[in-house]
Amino acid sequence: MRDTAVGVLGGGRMGAGIAHAFLLAGAQVTVVERDDEAAAAAKARVDQALAKSIERGMQAEGLEVHVSTDAQSFSECALVIEAVPEDLELKASSLARVEEAIAPDATLASNTSSISIDKLAAALQRPDRFLGLHFFNPVPASKLVEIVIGTATAPELCETAQAWVEQIGKTPVTVTDSPGFASSRLGVALGLEAIRMLEAGVASAADIDAAMELGYRHPAGPLKTTDIVGLDVRLGIAEELARELGPRFEPPQLLRDMVARGELGRKSGKGFYEWSEGS
Repeated sequence: MRDTAVGVLGGGRMGAGIAHAFLLAGAQVTVVERDDEAAAAAKARVDQALAKSIERGMQAEGLEVHVSTDAQSFSECALVIEAVPEDLELKASSLARVEEAIAPDATLASNTSSISIDKLAAALQRPDRFLGLHFFNPVPASKLVEIVIGTATAPELCETAQAWVEQIGKTPVTVTDSPGFASSRLGVALGLEAIRMLEAGVASAADIDAAMELGYRHPAGPLKTTDIVGLDVRLGIAEELARELGPRFEPPQLLRDMVARGELGRKSGKGFYEWSEGS
């Protein structure tokens, strides 16, 4: 990965985490945001992550992310990963804008957790150079990246993507384009059932999570995981899966109500649990 130029469109929690991972692997990383304020915030997130890496004894001194508000900053990148909010129209328009700025042989990827790669590819001129790279939150702690192969994705691109993922110290799993891929589909199914159980008074959030953590050795229970991912993110994925796969993915009313109240999980300080800043 050394001396490879990598771009990330969107510098929120996920985008900053992706940028951080590639910086640690030796890549030159550029993050593009919508305006100067958002770009400054993205740089602050990445710089904070690098500082934490140094505290943990990792070789991160001297690493620096470049930020911009111009997609033309991606012109020299071998790989650009889109990490904007989970909305089909926003992602499709963002990807089309980036494609115009990058070289014809560059790879374009989406960090989508549930939107069809083929649907997103429909907005592109070179769908053979496009695939999904689904990172997990929090990116530094997660060892998994889901590589999603679209109908038009060039076969050799899969091997290239696997190599990139391994070079940043993570493990790739490869799936074909299908609703929710593998990870989101299974994770959301478990999370929605846990919410239904809480809604029905089967057990407390802590006890439902403990059942999976202690009984099945999950590192975090489904409700705590939903807090970490974000209730709004889980709601959006569930709604997409319900449209594609039917009512078994219909979001529980409790999830809708909590999102409406702004109880989004860790990022808002309250979800199924109370979260303090920095936790």
